[in-house]
Amino acid sequence: MLAELTDDGCQFIIATHSPILLALPGATILEISEDGEIDEVSYDDASPVRITRDFLDEPNRYLRHLLTSD
Repeated sequence: MLAELTDDGCQFIIATHSPILLALPGATILEISEDGEIDEVSYDDASPVRITRDFLDEPNRYLRHLLTSD
């Protein structure tokens, strides 16, 4: 529906951590850095995409923090 509405000329501002929504054709991805700067980034450089890829490459690296009782 977002793609259809965009084709009709609608614009959206969406705050998300979803790599799926970030992948919508024509999306401009803005990321807020730790110092408060807002920069446009590519899909591959977007934090949610990098984190998701890292997790899929090595899930135990992330899960060990949830599964240990330190």
